[in-house]
Amino acid sequence: MALKPLHDRVLVRRMESDEKTSGGLIIPESAKEKPSEGLVVSCGEGARKDSGELIEMAVKAGDTILFGKWSGTEVTLDGEELLMMKESDIMGIIE
Repeated sequence: MALKPLHDRVLVRRMESDEKTSGGLIIPESAKEKPSEGLVVSCGEGARKDSGELIEMAVKAGDTILFGKWSGTEVTLDGEELLMMKESDIMGIIE
């Protein structure tokens, strides 16, 4: 099943966090924080101004992004957990 976000919404796949610290300690699953980096899976066409003019999205599918810790709504699609968020919840594109 495919899901196409509407307006200025973005579908994001979280990136996996590191299993070890820089000192080599293994982080247990219960102590891991949810990662705040992700890969854009798909995007809507963009928001519209009051005049009806389209405001294009700054991100596109395939971009690696940084977002807030509590951003988005979790969505399960074909057994995979993804995030649906507004473009304004995205803090930046990682190049």
